[in-house]
Amino acid sequence: MPEQRQASFDHIRRDGAFDVVVIGGGINGIGVYRELALQGLRVLLVERNDFSSGCSAAPSRMIHGGLRYLENGEFDLVWESLRERDALLANAPHMVRPLPTTIPIHSLFSGMMNGAAGFFGLSGRPASRGALPIKIGLMLYDWITRHRRLLPKHRFRGARETLALWPALSPNLRFSATYHDAWISYPERLCIELLLDTRRLAPGSVALNYSELRSEGAGYTLRDRSTDQVYSVTTGAIVNATGAWLDESLGLLAADGAPREPFVSGTKGSHLILDHPALHAALGGHMIFFEHADGRVCIVFPYLGKVLVGSTDIRVERASRVRCEPEERDYILEALRGVFPTLVVGPEHVVFSYSGIRPLPRSDHEFTGRISRGHFVHRIDGAVPQFCMVGGKWTTFRAFAEQAADEVMIDLGRTRVRSTLDLPIGGGSGFPREAGTLEKSLAARYGIEPARAAHLADVYGTRAEEVIAFCSGSDDDRPLAARCPVTAAEILFLARNEFVLGVADVLLRRTPLSIRGDVSSVLVEKVADILAREFGWNDEKKKCEIETFVAELADYHGVSRETLARRSGDRK
Repeated sequence: MPEQRQASFDHIRRDGAFDVVVIGGGINGIGVYRELALQGLRVLLVERNDFSSGCSAAPSRMIHGGLRYLENGEFDLVWESLRERDALLANAPHMVRPLPTTIPIHSLFSGMMNGAAGFFGLSGRPASRGALPIKIGLMLYDWITRHRRLLPKHRFRGARETLALWPALSPNLRFSATYHDAWISYPERLCIELLLDTRRLAPGSVALNYSELRSEGAGYTLRDRSTDQVYSVTTGAIVNATGAWLDESLGLLAADGAPREPFVSGTKGSHLILDHPALHAALGGHMIFFEHADGRVCIVFPYLGKVLVGSTDIRVERASRVRCEPEERDYILEALRGVFPTLVVGPEHVVFSYSGIRPLPRSDHEFTGRISRGHFVHRIDGAVPQFCMVGGKWTTFRAFAEQAADEVMIDLGRTRVRSTLDLPIGGGSGFPREAGTLEKSLAARYGIEPARAAHLADVYGTRAEEVIAFCSGSDDDRPLAARCPVTAAEILFLARNEFVLGVADVLLRRTPLSIRGDVSSVLVEKVADILAREFGWNDEKKKCEIETFVAELADYHGVSRETLARRSGDRK
């Protein structure tokens, strides 16, 4: 067992009494865990799989105010989202960065009546948005942030100017509008940094992945899924942050056991990562925010040297592991070809795909785009009360966590001692404002190549100092493969310091190797070798880890065994 994990279980063995237990290690669960722990409560976070391995690993990777929520009249949600977007730009500048966003517009007045219907709470499929409703929405967007503006105001362009800047766009457009939001490079890593910050600032609290909590008499049992060892735990409150699985998990932990109406109305969103240099160049550094023929909003923007495009919005009846199905892939590519008709874009350009379930509040809206992206907390009475976090989105995780934490603290008779609104996150602390400053410093101080310095600064922010200091003292600080910026020593650093238990943890969530299309069969083998030496795996365990990961890539991310083998040959 990794030393980091052993220390956590030793902590629980010595004292299993916690003020609060949080169930669910996605972004909302991690957020409320941090909020409560930093107020001086002793908190236990329990995640059944790896941290940020469910819905939180499958966002559109946008940090945004929700321009289209204005159409639903959700001004409070937009205001909250814009405040939280700006907070993340300030607190995590190494991962959250400005994103200029351009909307191609094909008409002047279209969508006015439909927008009004949405504003007054009426359902219905939206019509194509014309220049006038978009102009009104962007004026409201600018007005909401007028007192704390971090990003430029919007601007409109005519067809001639638009096509001069983006000549590959459809020539049928009449206008375009550009505004600014933000994107996040590594959402899974931000979750890890929140956990590491909490471990440092509130050492009495404990976060565990690959663990399960069950009710047991007057208390609870905590099972380590990696060893099957069981520990006794007591708590004064439970926060259920299991997202799309909330209704399912209620039956395991609810104090009264009474049947109740579902809280969650999930929708499935799938995304593609394309290796398409011509499309990447055609975007000109912007996200293109556009509509498919059926009225659904789609996005495409440059992402880690590739192109991210999505998404679908399909209602699901029951939470489960999901993947981008061929018909969803075709839907997304068809929408993209409508915006860039001169570019050849097909399945051969897809290097990775992913899908997740948005844990939206239960709704009867026929059109899923009308379902609110808001959030609320529902309390269930009992000897140990349970606070259910319903809804929410990536951008507003801190605000939702703050709300939930405050409700829990009122119940426990505790008071808030600090705000997290302006609290730096992980490698965002002390991150220089001027681009390139950190990587230049790393290259000069440690004598590493500029490309390696840029990789470390991009992935770790100011924590890169800690990483390169560790790697410099290792005998195996060599790249895992040709043209791969990650070294064997870096993998070892992750194994010892970032809650890693398996190959998938490293290749899917601690590094961007899979999502960038860089993972190969040789690279998988090398990472498994490093973890096997570090964790004492035998050959059977190592083989099982490799096979499980390779199967996961094929089943849920569209990367076949044959693709991994071909990439290994390409990198020789």
